[in-house]
Amino acid sequence: MQVPSSTVAGGGPSGKDIAGHEFLAFTLGSEEYGIDILKVQEIRGYEAVTRIANAPEFIKGVINLRGIIIPVVDMRIKFHLGTPVYDQFTVVIILNIAGRVMGMVVDSVSDVTTLTPEQVKPAPEMGTAFGSDYLIGLGTIDQRMLILVDIDKLMSSADMGLIESLAS
Repeated sequence: MQVPSSTVAGGGPSGKDIAGHEFLAFTLGSEEYGIDILKVQEIRGYEAVTRIANAPEFIKGVINLRGIIIPVVDMRIKFHLGTPVYDQFTVVIILNIAGRVMGMVVDSVSDVTTLTPEQVKPAPEMGTAFGSDYLIGLGTIDQRMLILVDIDKLMSSADMGLIESLAS
């Protein structure tokens, strides 16, 4: 599934900035998360990766994406969300962050959702898997709640080691 690849000007989004944006909803364990659709290049089924010696456990390895070698991060391992199971629903979201292409393994993707300002609530300060530094807020759609993740900040964080630094 191809998704338009364009970028948002400026730094990471704030709660007000993201209202009216579209988010790709995906699951990790029992929780549903959302990331800015503009950061998504494509969605692929999970395929075997080539392991890299001495890479952190959460970096599953690399894949060859049409001639480009990209790292693949398993978010379930990164955030200690139990033992990952790779099945027909497991997908790799191909991201384009700060000009760098990388893959993110998630349990499944569900849909693309547009959120209005009234649907975006500030994230409470509490210990979540992602940590509040990487949370934009919570998106509420009827009975659903999406944990909105600032994927730029998350993937460029020092502990991920995938991007040297984001241009501000």
